[in-house]
Amino acid sequence: MAERAIEPNDPTVPGSDPEHPTTGQVPIVSSADDPRPPIPAEIWVLLVATFFIAIGFALIVPVLPQYALSFGVGATLVSVVVSAFAFMRLVFAPGAGALINRLGERRIYVAGLLIVAASTAAVAFAQDYWQLLVFRGLGGVGSVMFTISAAGMIARYSPPQIRGRISALWGGIFLIGNIAGPAVGGALAQFGIGVPFLVYSGTLVIAAAIVGIMMGRAHRITAKKTAEEAGLHDAGDDRAPAAKKLEPKSLREALQDSAYRASLVFGFANGWANFGVRTAILPLFVATSISQEPWVIGVVIAVGAVGNVISLQYAGRKTDRIGRRPFILVGLGVSAVAMFATAFAGDIVTMLALSFVLGLGSGLAAPAEQAVISDIIGYGRSGGQVLSTYQMTQDAGSILGPIVAGVIADLFGFTWAIIISSMMLAIACLSWVWGRETFRSS
Repeated sequence: MAERAIEPNDPTVPGSDPEHPTTGQVPIVSSADDPRPPIPAEIWVLLVATFFIAIGFALIVPVLPQYALSFGVGATLVSVVVSAFAFMRLVFAPGAGALINRLGERRIYVAGLLIVAASTAAVAFAQDYWQLLVFRGLGGVGSVMFTISAAGMIARYSPPQIRGRISALWGGIFLIGNIAGPAVGGALAQFGIGVPFLVYSGTLVIAAAIVGIMMGRAHRITAKKTAEEAGLHDAGDDRAPAAKKLEPKSLREALQDSAYRASLVFGFANGWANFGVRTAILPLFVATSISQEPWVIGVVIAVGAVGNVISLQYAGRKTDRIGRRPFILVGLGVSAVAMFATAFAGDIVTMLALSFVLGLGSGLAAPAEQAVISDIIGYGRSGGQVLSTYQMTQDAGSILGPIVAGVIADLFGFTWAIIISSMMLAIACLSWVWGRETFRSS
């Protein structure tokens, strides 16, 4: 039997308010004539734009450190350029959230893309290291603007019944970019070290045009269809569900929800372990403890990506039927155990197996967690500050993780650095033991 989701905080539905719950969950009401909905047009527009962003961003990943080195600086200043982007994302996240609540996701999304496009093009023509640093930092401002806006539009336009599936598609597109982009970026750099930056700038302009032009049209189509289904002749009638104006979800309101508090812990741990340590520390661990051959590090990363792809789509489908919390708990648990075991890996085969399992764990948890944030905000509702705070915790983890783990590795060895990272994932898993389920099949 088909199912229809009820949003939290819906005053017409008893038990839908997480502060005064009947069940503490977002229930699903069976309905024979209300099938599981297709992916809305607005989401397809956003996914197409995301593809261009993901491919473009991955182009510059392998060349940015080399480009910074070309200005005659050392490894420390190269790291500063990389960190400046993340630091500006962290600092500007609250401002981006406020702008989204004031001006709306689409405007801030397009503005953010154009800022990154302009700053990235400027990077290609930087005359010295300090210009490179400033231009890259400005890119971080635009990046957090469009990242939070994209998450907001995912929350606003994703029907509750298919949020996990949509989150998996969104994450999968970025993963495709991460796999294909670096090789293409390296090839483009043969024509000039600045070429990948110019190509990335171009893909961002394309993405901005897609959302700026097509999102409004897609929304009008959806609004008209919704109004017709509701029996309203005028799609602009304020009785139509698509035209109902809801107040933005406040941060204070979200912080009262145990699921959101657990999500903040998840975001920090995920940033620390998966975005920080896995990308910065594990390659060094492989090079110093297992093999110095460059291809080994590449294969380890690729195998992890394969595991991520396999579990991402499965979890995206099942989290819309089984619930969010089981996949978060299992994903974090698997990741914590695999990360702990990685600290004692001593050969290539073991490292490859553990990298695959780490990818599986990350893919199980990611779409469920993204769906939780959308559940908390609610369908058709904005939540700029809620999203920006979550993004800040993740960025903070991705900045602090490699730094702290690097210090620990220098003082006590890589084993302890990786064990500490596994503990972060375990703490996040424990936080979700007390986090409420935001979605439940019935």
